[in-house]
Amino acid sequence: MEKPYSRLIDRRLEQLRAHRTNIRHYRWLLKTQLSDLERQFIERRIGAELEAVQRVASDVPPIGTCLTSIPTARTSGKGHP
Repeated sequence: MEKPYSRLIDRRLEQLRAHRTNIRHYRWLLKTQLSDLERQFIERRIGAELEAVQRVASDVPPIGTCLTSIPTARTSGKGHP
């Protein structure tokens, strides 16, 4: 059964991938011939995408906090320190 935090992380990772794709696209556009107005618009869009990445990334719980419910291996203690 999938855990709620797993779905949350998957959703956040998908959002990060979408923002990364947008940033790559905008950076590619900056390498083309653009008017000053177009260039300013794209630079603003890159800034907005980078802010969104920061916002989404700060909302992802640290991986270690999600692992607290995973059972640990137990040994009998015989022959192990």
